Amino acid sequence: MATGVWISLFGYFALMIAIGVYAMRKATSSSEDYMLGGRTLSPQVAALSAGASDMSGWLLLGLPGAMFVSGLGSAWIGIGLLVGAFFNWLLVAPRLREQTIHYGNAITIPAFLANRFPTRALSLRTVSAVVIVVFFAVYTASGLVAGGKLFESAFTGVYNFGDMSNYAMGVIITLGVVLIYTVVGGFLAVSMTDFVQGCIMMLALIIMPAVVLFGEGGGGFSQASQTLNEVDPTLLSWSEGLTFIGWLSAVTWGLGYFGQPHIIVRFMAIRSQKDVPTARNIGMAWMLISLIGAVSLGIFGRAYAIRNGLDVQDPETIFIVLANLLFHPLITGFLYAALLAAIMSTISSQLLVSSSSLTEDFYRLFLHKKASEQQCVAVGRICVVLVGIVAAIIASDENSQVLGLVSNAWAGFGAAFGPLIILSLMWSRTNGAGAVAGMIVGAVTVMLWIALGWNGSFMGGPGIYEIIPGFIASFIAILVVSSVTADAGEYKHIDRQDA
Repeated sequence: MATGVWISLFGYFALMIAIGVYAMRKATSSSEDYMLGGRTLSPQVAALSAGASDMSGWLLLGLPGAMFVSGLGSAWIGIGLLVGAFFNWLLVAPRLREQTIHYGNAITIPAFLANRFPTRALSLRTVSAVVIVVFFAVYTASGLVAGGKLFESAFTGVYNFGDMSNYAMGVIITLGVVLIYTVVGGFLAVSMTDFVQGCIMMLALIIMPAVVLFGEGGGGFSQASQTLNEVDPTLLSWSEGLTFIGWLSAVTWGLGYFGQPHIIVRFMAIRSQKDVPTARNIGMAWMLISLIGAVSLGIFGRAYAIRNGLDVQDPETIFIVLANLLFHPLITGFLYAALLAAIMSTISSQLLVSSSSLTEDFYRLFLHKKASEQQCVAVGRICVVLVGIVAAIIASDENSQVLGLVSNAWAGFGAAFGPLIILSLMWSRTNGAGAVAGMIVGAVTVMLWIALGWNGSFMGGPGIYEIIPGFIASFIAILVVSSVTADAGEYKHIDRQDA
């Protein structure tokens, strides 16, 4: 079994590294090339890159795991994400692509905010860089946890790595391959590998639920529904047993889209503002198919497990368990590669965005203002490695939960950057003072909410997802502070044209 799996995995690893080498020859000569691909992404690559870097291992581990445990009530997370992604493409994408060019050709989110609000440029670049690095260290760790879980679940009892646990080796291999193609090829390599990885992920999420339902031991929709109703009728209900707070906490995941640097940076890199509608249509179709597949995998995977007496100790590994059980080793290896694709596409994007902020918003700003393009590219590569090491240290806890780590980081970014990105693009009265206030208030609110445990239990009732108070507090802070402080004339009117 292990031989066939490793053949597929090594083929996948080789393809990712080859893409990195190709990208190195195409777009690593300047910091704009290395960190933004020279703003040359086609709509297809931009769409699948945004989707693949967004979904991560959460799509194949976290969401199916939540569906496995709670049933259709957990699908509201996916619905909220679908709606949030659509409005992100509709409202933010064209404006951000346009305005990052006109406000000083910014190549990072902190640089755009500094150019948009020059009266608070230093504060914004510093605070936003800190928020990006801190939350991305946690977010990247969630991907490495998923990689560790894959190797632990897939190879324990079948193959071992000597004195090192399978979990630890999974973390190391996942990070190692990502570092190779990210360090070598930069943003273009990340985006091109994301495109390939997005295709692999979607194909896996079509194949797996179909085999689970209609393959040997599946029984089809009717048998699956009967099995689930016998165990717990609420598993097939969208609302039964779901409180209003629980529903609200699920659907408001969609708010996080507006503030995710590793997603919205794709909007900055697309080759033309005219390509945004095409990219949006491709991206939303990919996301809809993938989410339906993930939801189906979790809910019908539980029915399959019950009918066939499978003991699934960790619900977040249902994809791995079924891949190992139902398919030929070569196909199993492909499905494992799909999971690694989901994990690695997000990790690479997060590492590059963190590296870009450390390079452009710390090194170039404070340490070496006259650094050459080649020096910045070299520093960017070093920062990719450093952030990866920190994330690996965080991921060393084998008991970490993917969905929990992702939800915390997602909320942190959504609250710190989401309201600010929306208002900076759409409300001309937003000023630097309001921008700084909103970013700090959003990030601090999320961290305090988590520290106080109110995301688990609030005032004796169910917990409230931390993005809700964080997003609201940040939005209000920007509106109030911008309204009561002087308008410094930072907004520049832009005539609508192809950016």
